[in-house]
Order: sequence, then C-alpha cells, then structure tokens
Amino acid sequence: MSARFTSRTALVTGAGSGLGRAIALALAAEGANVVVTGRTATTLDETVALIEKAGGTAVAFTADVSNSADVRNLVTRTVDRFGSLDVAVNNAGVFRGGAPVAELSEEDWTLQLGINLSGVLYGLQAQVTQMKTQQHGGAIVNISSNFGVHRRVKGAAGYIATKAAVSALTRAAALDHISDGVRINAVSPGAADSVMSLHPGETEADRAARMKEESPLGRVSSAAEIAAAVLYLASDDAASVVGTDLVVDGGAAA
Repeated sequence: MSARFTSRTALVTGAGSGLGRAIALALAAEGANVVVTGRTATTLDETVALIEKAGGTAVAFTADVSNSADVRNLVTRTVDRFGSLDVAVNNAGVFRGGAPVAELSEEDWTLQLGINLSGVLYGLQAQVTQMKTQQHGGAIVNISSNFGVHRRVKGAAGYIATKAAVSALTRAAALDHISDGVRINAVSPGAADSVMSLHPGETEADRAARMKEESPLGRVSSAAEIAAAVLYLASDDAASVVGTDLVVDGGAAA
C-alpha cells in the first residue's frame, strides 16, 4: 500500500455510507488523518470505527452542508483538530427522481439544490479560504455525476441540473483558485455499488442483471474504483491536473 497522504488531513462530506465511506477509508489507508462529516452521527461513528480498526486515524463531526455556517465551522474544527486541511472531497448528495419537469416538486428541487449544489459551493468557499493560507495549498475533489453534463435520462431533471452545475462550478473554481495553490477537480461516477444506484424495489441481483444490458462494462463500478479515481486527483500524482471532470461510469456516457 502506498502512503500518498501521510501527514495530510482530508475532509470527506457524506461519509456515513456509500461512496463517501469508501473514499474516507481509502484516504485513511494511504496515511491521511480523515475528518468524516454528514448529518447522522451514528453512521459517521461507524465509518470512524472501520478506519480505526484498519489502523487509521479519523474523527467524526456532524454538519449540514446546505448550511454555510455549518460548513465554515466544520473547516475550523478540522484545522483545530489536525492543524491543516490538505484534501477535501465534497461528496454529499441526494437523489430525488421519478417525476417529469412539470411535476417536479418544489420540495425535491430545493432539497437537491441545497445539498448537491449549494453544499459544494459552501464547501469550496470555506475550503479554499483555508487552503490558500497554507504554504502547500491543497486539493479539492467534487463528486458530480455522469447524469448532468455527460448524460441525461427521463424523470431526474432536478438531480441532473444540480450535477451539471457542479461540473461547471468545478471548472470555474479551478480557474479562479489555481493561482492560490488550490487544485480543484471533479469525479463523475455512473452507477456504482451504492444504495443510490438501486431503482425503487430493486435488489442488488436485479441491478446486476439490469447493468449487464445497460452498461458497456456490464456491471456497476465498485466503490473502491470510484475512490481510486478520487485519490488520484487529490494526490501529487495529479499535480498538473486542474479543472478536469473525470467520468467513471463503465462507458455509459461514452
């Protein structure tokens, strides 16, 4: 195992389950001190326990990414605990689909806009503000989606709009802040091994059968495969990669 993140501090939002948990575990396995955050303390504590069981270092702080004051406080607590913020992964997201645009509820629109897009903006603002004070700067990876800029489907307009905006925001922020020593990129996963990729009432076996037909790769991406893409962009291996949107979706948007 490499140790690309030894002595670095990484913050992962939405880290209580799914891709966020996988990313946090992968960062810890490569030496990072990891701050995991989300709205549910119980699941965050489970992520911390998994990291510590594997010999890593982690702490959990609850926060709502759609609240800018919460996000600023989260960065402050991270730096108070570990002394710096070197890597940030803005992963928190929600999906509300099933209705065409004319029937998209204001509640679902507002929820997705607040977490998927405003949550990334608030994260970027607080994270860049801290990182540009550090001699070594930092790296930020936003989790977007292959639904958005890269691909569209029926009945998911709210999610698609917010994720397309995350991809655009990532590139704009990358240009704004590379001169501050902060590298900003995005990963756009397709269907991955997480609850979010399951259709209503669908089992994992059902999903596997569906993906054999829908995906050129013939399967969902593993959480570890998505995490590997994130860690690449966050690491010095990608030192000249700025403003990219890395699609990891088994060829679905090719």
